[in-house]
Amino acid sequence: MESISAGSEERLVVVDDHPLFRDALSAALGRHRPACRIEALASFDALQQRLGRDAELDLILLDLHLPDSHGLSGLAWLRGHHPELPVLMISAHDDPDIVQRALADGAAGFLSKSADAETLSHAIDQVLAGETWVPDGFDPASSESEESALAQRVGELTPQQYRILCMLGDGLLNKQIAWELDITEATVKAHMTAIMRKLAVNNRTQAVTLFNRLAVRKQDVD
Repeated sequence: MESISAGSEERLVVVDDHPLFRDALSAALGRHRPACRIEALASFDALQQRLGRDAELDLILLDLHLPDSHGLSGLAWLRGHHPELPVLMISAHDDPDIVQRALADGAAGFLSKSADAETLSHAIDQVLAGETWVPDGFDPASSESEESALAQRVGELTPQQYRILCMLGDGLLNKQIAWELDITEATVKAHMTAIMRKLAVNNRTQAVTLFNRLAVRKQDVD
C-alpha cells in the first residue's frame, strides 16, 4: 500500500514497552510508509516528556497495556491535554467491550497487534483522514458513559499529578512517591489535594477506586 502523500512527512510515535514488538512495528511502518518520521518510545512517561518538548505530531500509536499508563487512563490524559492528536490504540486483544471503552474515551481507532503491515497502514490512512478504525465486524456505536466523564476529569491532571495518581494506583505510600519523584512529602500531599479536587472525590481511597475504573486488566480480555 502506498503512503498518503509522497510530498509530506508524517510524524508518528509508537509507544510500547516490549522492545521486539516496538522495533517490529516501527520497521513495518517504515517499509509501508516511507514518507514517515517514526519515533519509538518505551513508556507513557517518555511520551509525556516528548510531548512537553514538542507536540507537533500526526498520530500516536499507543499500547493498551503500558505498565505506567494503567489501561485507558493514558488515553484519557492525552485526550485532555492534546485533543488535537489522534490516538490509535494497539493491543494483542480486541475484546468488543474494551474497543468500545477506548472509543468512548476518545481513541481514534483500535488495532490488533496481530494485524498485518498493510492493514496497519490502511488503519493509519483512515485515522489521519479523520475517520475511525475498528476491528472487522465491530460496530463503532457512540456511547456516553460514566467512564467518559471520568476520562475527561483524568485529562485535566498535570503530568506530575498523573504520575502520582498512577503510583497511588500501584499502592505506593506518600513517602515512597516522594522518594521516587525526588520531591517532598508535603509536595505529594499538595498534589493529592489538587488531584482529589479535579476528580471530585474526598480522599485518596476514592481517588484510586475511581482511577482504577479506567484500568484494563489482563483477565478482562483473556
